Amino acid sequence: MTTSILPDVEAAAARFEPLPASSVLAWALDIFGGRLAVVTAFQAEGMVILDLVRRLDPGVRVVTIDTGRLPQETHDFVDTVRARLGLEVEVVAPDAAAVEAMVRRHGPNLFRHDVALRRLCCHARKVEPLARALRDADAWVAGLRRDTGPTRAGTAKVEHDPVHHAVKINPLADWTRDRVWEHIRANNLPVHPLYEQGYTSIGCAPCTRPARPGEDERAGRWWWEGAGDRECGLHHATPSERFDDALATLRSDMSAGTELQG
Repeated sequence: MTTSILPDVEAAAARFEPLPASSVLAWALDIFGGRLAVVTAFQAEGMVILDLVRRLDPGVRVVTIDTGRLPQETHDFVDTVRARLGLEVEVVAPDAAAVEAMVRRHGPNLFRHDVALRRLCCHARKVEPLARALRDADAWVAGLRRDTGPTRAGTAKVEHDPVHHAVKINPLADWTRDRVWEHIRANNLPVHPLYEQGYTSIGCAPCTRPARPGEDERAGRWWWEGAGDRECGLHHATPSERFDDALATLRSDMSAGTELQG
């Protein structure tokens, strides 16, 4: 990250708060150019961002994470987006050794047994691959909205991302769910097919279910955990002593596996 950009982040957040998402994206493209990445899971918000950004720069870098547990519908939809929007999509996968070590110790469905293990799975399959993808990026774009939950209520349109030593751009921070869908319908954008089955938030297949009447948008994510932050760690850290212990064990298992192979 170019350090001269950092002091301007707060000023940029204040400047763009009343301005439209397209203005935020135009600024980001102008400032960061080829070192900007749009990170998307192709949910509704992601489709809006891709529509807006392609009008400004059809060659913008688009990154998605294939966790290894995505629904087939998501894999198929990536091809749909490529064809319909004319965008190249960079698919990033988890480190195979990390997933192997994690599954060997805890089993393939470890996320059902303990919140710390669920966070470990998210870390190996999502957080670490994103960190790898952003090593050469000075800024990245996400589809966060403030009205999806308390952990996201304070989301700024432009903010520091100390984890990735980058600037994070959230152009839809002040959008509502209805506004997102109005844009999709008005612009005839492709829609992930699982929305038609009642999903309101789409992630890994075993960790996502359709929302029930009266539930909030993210209620279908890790629903067996009950009340909680419903975050995977991509956007908000979810630290705990048990998670730290599980992560340390995973790294130890990976190191031991490497020594055995050597």
